[in-house]
Amino acid sequence: MAAKGTDSKSGNLSALPNVSAASAKKLVAAKIDSVAKLAKSSTASLQKAGLSEAIASKAIAAAKAATKVKSVAKKTATKAKAAAKKAPAKAKKAATAAKSSAKKTTTKAKKAAKATPSKIGKAAKASVSKVKKAAKEAGRKGGVIKVPKNVDQFDWMKRLKKR
Repeated sequence: MAAKGTDSKSGNLSALPNVSAASAKKLVAAKIDSVAKLAKSSTASLQKAGLSEAIASKAIAAAKAATKVKSVAKKTATKAKAAAKKAPAKAKKAATAAKSSAKKTTTKAKKAAKATPSKIGKAAKASVSKVKKAAKEAGRKGGVIKVPKNVDQFDWMKRLKKR
């Protein structure tokens, strides 16, 4: 059963570029059984495990790149989770703001609606009072009526004479 565990560990290492299955087995035997441990190790320790200097430096570079990618992916996932947690709060805040602005708008509209009839009423009363005042001054209702003094002043008579 222990051999099966070392095979999976060497399988993880052999997935890296420039690390063959034989090199991975040598690394596992030297207790470098993870990509993180490989990234932290030196070329000298890998040479002691049985790898050449060129393969050791390439394997370390590949392990560091894989570790960096993994950490970046982890950070991104953490940020995404945090944003997902914050999203409901942001939505609730936006909804509350929209609700309060709608309430303010409704209140303003109601005030304007209440003020408008009183303004119209005041204007109507003022115009009625002006009409009454003018009627009192003129002594009669309505405008001045011109009454012709003879038949020649009627419009129909003027039109007949023009023919």
